[in-house]
Amino acid sequence: MIKILISLGLMDTGVNLLLVALGYVEAANAPIINSVNPSNAAAFVDPIPQALVLTSIVIGTAVLALGLALVMKIYDKYSTLNISEIRGLKW
Repeated sequence: MIKILISLGLMDTGVNLLLVALGYVEAANAPIINSVNPSNAAAFVDPIPQALVLTSIVIGTAVLALGLALVMKIYDKYSTLNISEIRGLKW
């Protein structure tokens, strides 16, 4: 079960990296309009993927924490983390 949680975390990180890579624009500025930066929309980086990744990081952390808590409770009850053994047990 720990391996499942680790793989879930790796997949979450991979999706986050993909979203950040898709939002990258070469030679673009932060989306802050002031006297130095022009107001041309093509000169700015899109902030939406960055906001989505930030939200995804928080949600992924919460999911992993909940999953780890469930794994700890399962270990306390069955004294094993082997899924095959847990499936074979009767309630």
